[in-house]
Amino acid sequence: MVNCAQLQQSTKPTRYLIKRPKALQYFHHSTLITDSSEERQAGRFELFLDLLYVALVANFSDDLAENPNPKHLAKYVLIFAPAWHIWADLREIMNSYYTDDIVQRLVILFVMALLVLYANNANAVDEEIGALRTAAGAYVVARFTTMMIFLISSFASYQHRVQARILAGFMFVGLLFVVPLFFEGVSIWTKIMVVVVMIIYQEATWAITLSPWIKRKLKLTYSTAVDIAHEVDRMAAFFIIILGEFVYSIIVGNPAGTGLSSGYAKAVGTLVIAFCLNWIYVTGDGSLQATHPIRRSAWTAFAFFLLHLPLAMSFLIGGHILAVSVRLKEFEYGQRWLLGGGLGIGMFCLWVFGMLFRSDDEGQLIMSRWLRIAPRLVVAVVLVVMPETHRHLNATEFVITVMALFVLVTLWETAGGLLKGAQLYESWSDRHPPKEDQVDIENREQ
Repeated sequence: MVNCAQLQQSTKPTRYLIKRPKALQYFHHSTLITDSSEERQAGRFELFLDLLYVALVANFSDDLAENPNPKHLAKYVLIFAPAWHIWADLREIMNSYYTDDIVQRLVILFVMALLVLYANNANAVDEEIGALRTAAGAYVVARFTTMMIFLISSFASYQHRVQARILAGFMFVGLLFVVPLFFEGVSIWTKIMVVVVMIIYQEATWAITLSPWIKRKLKLTYSTAVDIAHEVDRMAAFFIIILGEFVYSIIVGNPAGTGLSSGYAKAVGTLVIAFCLNWIYVTGDGSLQATHPIRRSAWTAFAFFLLHLPLAMSFLIGGHILAVSVRLKEFEYGQRWLLGGGLGIGMFCLWVFGMLFRSDDEGQLIMSRWLRIAPRLVVAVVLVVMPETHRHLNATEFVITVMALFVLVTLWETAGGLLKGAQLYESWSDRHPPKEDQVDIENREQ
């Protein structure tokens, strides 16, 4: 059993209730400097934040599954992206200024409370002006809060000062885009375009702020660096949230029914697909030795981060439709397209994800990196066209076919990632202790 002493082994004593935000890692000219040689994983309160996003993404996906049409798909994208940006803000704060003091914990709680308000109104933004104003207001206050954290922290630590203030400035300007959403006289199409521009602006300004270009342009002596282990850990944690959408709805409410039903077959198929996606994601490009996109170059690092937004949205859509299928005998036309398109675009993102790595063991494995992960791209295309080419399949047959595609991709990559000359199984040659030890054992038994 784990006792309190074991749980608190990693807890460091402190004499301050409120700590000064300090740069955890930064560049001095081109030299990376860190405050610790240990890899830092997500904090407990960061994981607590993720719990809220489990419910938030389920709420958004459920609304789309009930209304599988282009209008609700557009709304899903437009309400999901702002929530993602709030999560990304907190990720960056924890990456640059993690203190785990009372202020940081209360900021997380305050932003979570605003996200609850946002999530409870976001699905109705196209129906009620009150819901739109409430959701927009919650978003503005949440992002203004994270903006102030960056600004205040820039006074406490000089290492991130310039870029933290530039980012805060960009965030403030971005919040001005939200103003038209509060006016009833502004048409819905204008509001949609405003949100689209706001999303693109946020992604672009974040990349510009942290890019090598701005470091060279401003001739920065000190510049921002990321804790790679922490960033990878946070992105992987969000991917687990996505996979949670696959498995949550196949159990809650007993949708599979009694016994070995067709619903149970679809539930297991959904579980297998989620399992394969986790397998594929954690293996990266399948190389034994590879350079992660964040380490490879600044541009592959930006691509890695930016890729996760469409990847998350796509798999959330496909995963929720898969889970809903457990109750269904036949898909609606829109549900079939959301399932195939969501999983197809998600698989395309995973193919790009694999290509961002740099393989350092070419020639050692059975297959080259290109050949090994090529089926991701092939299956992505197949999934996108399946709703049109396989209309004759019922819901159960469709899910089982999709499951078979993911299993084939996983087995192909696993086999292709083996060393040349690999065997099917390892010999059990050392199952027994040496003879001299065996004699001692027999003597003790006598």
